[in-house]
Amino acid sequence: MVGNPAVRRLADWPASDLEDLAAEHGTPLYVLDVDRAEANLHRLERAFPEAGIHYAVKANADGTLLSRFATTGIGAECASAGEVRRALDAGFDQSGVLYTPVNPPARDLDAVIDWWEPGGGLTVTAGAIDTIDRLAERGYDGRVAIRVHPGVGAGHGADVATGADAKFGIPVEAVESAAGTARERGLSVVGLHAHTGSGIMDEDVDAHRRVVDTLARLAREMDTTLEYIDVGGGFGVPYRAEESPLDLGLLADSTTDALADLDAALVIEPGRYLVADAGVLLTRVNTIKEPPDGYLAGVDAGMTDLLRPALYDAHHEIRNLTAESGESTDRSTGRVSVVGPICESTDVFARDRDLPTPARGDLLAIGNAGAYGIEMASQYNSRPRPAVVGLVGSESRVLRRRESIEDVVATEVSR
Repeated sequence: MVGNPAVRRLADWPASDLEDLAAEHGTPLYVLDVDRAEANLHRLERAFPEAGIHYAVKANADGTLLSRFATTGIGAECASAGEVRRALDAGFDQSGVLYTPVNPPARDLDAVIDWWEPGGGLTVTAGAIDTIDRLAERGYDGRVAIRVHPGVGAGHGADVATGADAKFGIPVEAVESAAGTARERGLSVVGLHAHTGSGIMDEDVDAHRRVVDTLARLAREMDTTLEYIDVGGGFGVPYRAEESPLDLGLLADSTTDALADLDAALVIEPGRYLVADAGVLLTRVNTIKEPPDGYLAGVDAGMTDLLRPALYDAHHEIRNLTAESGESTDRSTGRVSVVGPICESTDVFARDRDLPTPARGDLLAIGNAGAYGIEMASQYNSRPRPAVVGLVGSESRVLRRRESIEDVVATEVSR
């Protein structure tokens, strides 16, 4: 739809194209530009030419998107058995799959080991001694990486500063012991892994560097020859119009400098960076209120469709596409809050934004919705999940059909 600038702003999406898609497919509607996601990947490859790239499937697990990424030769990083299955089904070679579970349920471990092909190259990243023991107890004697808890985190909020959260990884002082346990249990230790956090921007590069320095120091001290050092992903994108894009060169230089004296290869796990600006959520205004302190626009999308604002107080840019076109262009601007139909006070997409005065029937676009949008969607309030339309080359096609009420209750057991 547009070229390949360092960041795509919501304003760069052609309004007429989005209006046509909403008219054809209804709202709420996700639009995912698969070509843009691949263009973002190629930009990242140019910044990290020597790195092994594994797409973080949890950001957006759409099958068409995964199949496109698989054809590029990159790998996949999977947080659950379901993501492993989807990556394999999309065409990723098992040797390029990193399974990075956190406190994995028994059924997940059982499934992944059942799919594992000895000698096939799948790697499990273990963030606890218990995970190593549970793998060995199930007869797994393949490849493992040790996930490190570096004690340093960064990102767009405390809730996503993973490196500072003890839930993720083995404490630094216990890493050598964990590697020894893995070797004693017959597993092959091939790497170290840590993740600083989600939404890393220029101001977070120093914290990221401290995490990479920790991994480098551990690698030097270990008596095991490692294949790779995995510094995770979390590379950020600007969610606000005034924010500058991440300086990839600065991040890449800092990362590679820290590992310069090691033979181990560098691995990165981008998710958000590849898909966030490749997606928008379209929603239509159905209710207008005019409280004394500003307008309130009720829309047909809710926190069940895009959870990030309710979960993280995350900012997403919003455009009123209808007000930009036709006879509506002379509308005044006012303070507008955009809220959904869910019976929760947190079901809010924006508070007091400077937007055109809303009217019933207006089509709104919510930006940077390609990452953690449809993946976090739920059926709370018995709401069917939205459709997803993909832009692939010059075509648009339905990637995920809109759910129905029948879909919501389909898994219930008859009484």
